[in-house]
Amino acid sequence: MWVPGAPRRPVLAVAMAAAAAGLALAMAARRWRRRPVREVLFFPSPPSCTEALLAEAAGPGAPARPCPCPLPRTDCSLSRLLRRLLSARRSLELCLFAFSCPQLGRAVRLLHRRGVRVRVVTDAQYMGLRGSQIGLLRHDGIQVRHDQGHGYMHHKFAIVDRRMLITGSLNWTTQAIQTNRENVLVVEDAEYVKLYLDEFERIWEQYNPTNYRVLVQGQ
Repeated sequence: MWVPGAPRRPVLAVAMAAAAAGLALAMAARRWRRRPVREVLFFPSPPSCTEALLAEAAGPGAPARPCPCPLPRTDCSLSRLLRRLLSARRSLELCLFAFSCPQLGRAVRLLHRRGVRVRVVTDAQYMGLRGSQIGLLRHDGIQVRHDQGHGYMHHKFAIVDRRMLITGSLNWTTQAIQTNRENVLVVEDAEYVKLYLDEFERIWEQYNPTNYRVLVQGQ
């Protein structure tokens, strides 16, 4: 029988147990909180088949086609770069000197078809070379801007969802991926992402076609 003024021990015990359980859940959530991405990729990357990875990214309604190529289906620097790229859900900014890798080009077009906002800045001279992916991107409706002046647009970086930076020495070409000694840094760091995003926006506006001057002979 409970006497007025006496502590309600069962109620108190339940409350304390609930508080302890809440604290334990909070601590567990903190431990399991996703850590920011910190990854370094080195090239050359051994030849490997990325068809399954790209087919999965195309969505559940995409036709499953077994790839007949003899290449091994192994985890490598190219496949890791593709996974980071394909993780985009809202936006993708690309600032690339040369872009001719078919696998990376296909990944970018897949993102565009999934509704990701894709913008590309590239070099005017290299976008016209044989094998460039830029024409295919434009054909799919992806916004592309390029320089109209002296010097190369020599940047090589991507920004995924305004939170993840992908940058390094790598040109997005098959030769660089399979042959060259290259490096790529993948990092989630708000401070660095903002600096690169500011640079992208500055170049994007500078390369706005409305700012171009058409020189007429005799002027």
